Amino acid sequence: MNLIPREVIERKIFLIRREKVMLDADLAELYGVPTKALNQAVRRNKDRFPEDFMFQLTRQEKEEVVTNC
Repeated sequence: MNLIPREVIERKIFLIRREKVMLDADLAELYGVPTKALNQAVRRNKDRFPEDFMFQLTRQEKEEVVTNC
């Protein structure tokens, strides 16, 4: 099994709404699946995830993330 270096993962973590979060695209990349497939899996299995596992960014939050990346 190939382990992902800690530094790579840490660079993909952002502080949004005072929470440490990862973007769906980054999480999907780490798991080696398309982003669409990850989002579909979460939606189809909501009972397997905590209520706050996933949320949608506001337009302003998205712009901030894009600017910082």
